[in-house]
Amino acid sequence: MKLANRLDSINEYYFSQKLREIDAMNYAGKQVINLGIGSPDLPPHPDVIKTLHEESSKPTTHAYQNYKGSPVLRKAMADWYQKWYGVALDSETEILPLIGSKEGIMHICMTYLNEGDIALVPNPGYPTYRSAVSLAGGTICDYDLKEENNWLPDFDALEQTDLSRVKLMFVNYPHMPTGTLPVKDVFDVLVSFAKKYSILLVHDNPYSFILNDHPVSLMKTEGAMEVAIELNSLSKSHNMAGWRVGMLIGAKDRINEVLKFKSNMDSGMFLPLQLAAAKALQLDGEWHNSVNEIYKRRQVKVFELLDLMNCSYDNKQAGMFVWASIPNPYNDGYSLSDEVLQKANVFITPGGIFGSNGNKYVRVSLCCTEDKITEAIERIKNI
Repeated sequence: MKLANRLDSINEYYFSQKLREIDAMNYAGKQVINLGIGSPDLPPHPDVIKTLHEESSKPTTHAYQNYKGSPVLRKAMADWYQKWYGVALDSETEILPLIGSKEGIMHICMTYLNEGDIALVPNPGYPTYRSAVSLAGGTICDYDLKEENNWLPDFDALEQTDLSRVKLMFVNYPHMPTGTLPVKDVFDVLVSFAKKYSILLVHDNPYSFILNDHPVSLMKTEGAMEVAIELNSLSKSHNMAGWRVGMLIGAKDRINEVLKFKSNMDSGMFLPLQLAAAKALQLDGEWHNSVNEIYKRRQVKVFELLDLMNCSYDNKQAGMFVWASIPNPYNDGYSLSDEVLQKANVFITPGGIFGSNGNKYVRVSLCCTEDKITEAIERIKNI
């Protein structure tokens, strides 16, 4: 059976392939320590699990749900945005719950991109941006993020390119994989840039609560609601990655446009999940502080691991990873990653999977216990 042409430029997701290799190594008795994947190993708050259990035990909560999500969840999302980001939203018209923000990226591309339309994608950046653009029939145009520019867009360089067919621009701060924090002045310029060239900004904002004392939303920027939409998620901030709960924030027209596509793709989210997510969004700062205390201790251990490998890094990164440049004589992050995996049975992510500007870097996840990171350090010492 011949595959659809849309898959010609798409490869299997890197981590999907790598996890099979790691599974095979584990089956052979290697006991690989996985420091590559950003999947929180900590549980959600007990009250969130309790709510899911209680609500799913009711006989009336198992039917199809509203395509726009439960009003309870949308209200909780609006309250959360007001409390933490200072952004006032109409829960009826400016919020769309998602089955994880990853699906939102695909929905957005399918909603707005025609063949020949261009999407600006950060290099390095989340690989799903590229694959979603390609699957939707759009054309990818990388925009460079470089360490010498603090991993921020170079607007002078962007303005030297032909922007006439650019329809979308993906933005992501705190940035993954580099951990760069958002900068207000840069957000101001982004909004002005989008207005000037009639580009829809898509801000992906799942990391704003991890090792970051000041969560920021692009939608707080003056004029952003006119030219931007924002994706957010409970996966990282509330340890609910497998629950698949995300959200899209935007003007009423944008929400309705995306809903036109999304409503043909799924039949809504399980109601008890939505009510449990609403409970999670009501948690106070004590929850986020407790999670970040754990990540901070782990980060210190990862710094120790990176020092052992003679990697260089910024110790003020946000998010649940540490991004580091590789030492000589390694040609790229793949060679360092492969050596550590084969010789020490420790997996770290090569930066090149995020784009060519990541080739000289690796990324280490904080989603592993301190004891496991310590064990990884001991293994690498013995290479």
